[in-house]
Amino acid sequence: MEERHSETVLVTGANRGIGEAIAKRLAWDGYDLVLHCRRPGDDIDAVKAAVESEGRRVRLVHFDVTERDTVKAVLEADIAAHGCYYGVICNAGITADKPFPALDGEDWDRVLRTNLDGFYNVLHPLVMPMIQRRKPGRIVALSSMSGLTGNRGQVNYSAAKAGIIGASKALAVELAKRRITVNCVAPGWIETRMTDELPRDEIRKLIPMQRTGTTEDVAGTVSFLCSADAAYITRQVIAVNGGMC
Repeated sequence: MEERHSETVLVTGANRGIGEAIAKRLAWDGYDLVLHCRRPGDDIDAVKAAVESEGRRVRLVHFDVTERDTVKAVLEADIAAHGCYYGVICNAGITADKPFPALDGEDWDRVLRTNLDGFYNVLHPLVMPMIQRRKPGRIVALSSMSGLTGNRGQVNYSAAKAGIIGASKALAVELAKRRITVNCVAPGWIETRMTDELPRDEIRKLIPMQRTGTTEDVAGTVSFLCSADAAYITRQVIAVNGGMC
C-alpha cells in the first residue's frame, strides 16, 4: 500500500460503533493509529486487525477515561516511547437515559465524568506535547445532536455534550496559532448498538433525508477534519444528522 501519511492518531472508544468506523477510515486514509478501549477484548482486537490489513501500524491502550491519573500515566508513557500524536479523536462516551425526575445522582455523575471529564483527562496530557511538535495537529471531539438541541430523557447526556462543544471552542482559540485545529462533530440518529432498541420508523419521519445515519457517515466527516484540506477549519461544530435542526 502506498504510504500517504506517517502521522499517528489516537482514537478513544475505538472498539465499536462510531469509534470503530473512525479507526477503519483513518487507517484507509493512511494514518497509523493508537486505539483505546476500556479493557482488552475481542472487539478491539478485531479493529486492530482491520487497521493492520490496511498496512498501518497500530498500538492499543487501555484505561477508563474517568480515571485521571491512570489516563495521564498511560498516555505519557506511550508518547515517551513513540512520540506524540498528530491527531486525537475524543469519541469515548456513554448514555444513561431517564426522565429528569428519575435521574439519580449516580446517572448524572457517571455520564458527566465519562463524556465531559473524559475530554479533559485525555487531552490535558497531550496538548503540550502536540504544541512542542511544532507541526500542524488535529483534535476532533464527538458531541451530539443532544448537545446542540437537547433531547427528552437526556438531560445528563445533553449537558455533557454541550459542555464538550464549549470546551472545544475555547481550546480551538488557544491552539489556533499553533496550527492545531479543534472541531466537534455532532451526530444525529446513527445506527449503532446504542440506538438498536429505538423506534427507527418513527425516527425516520423526523429526518428530512428519511434515513438514519451510518457510522461511516460520521467517520467520513472526521476523516475530512483530520486532513490537510481542513487546515483552516477550527472552532466549528459539524452536524451529521440528515438535515435535522
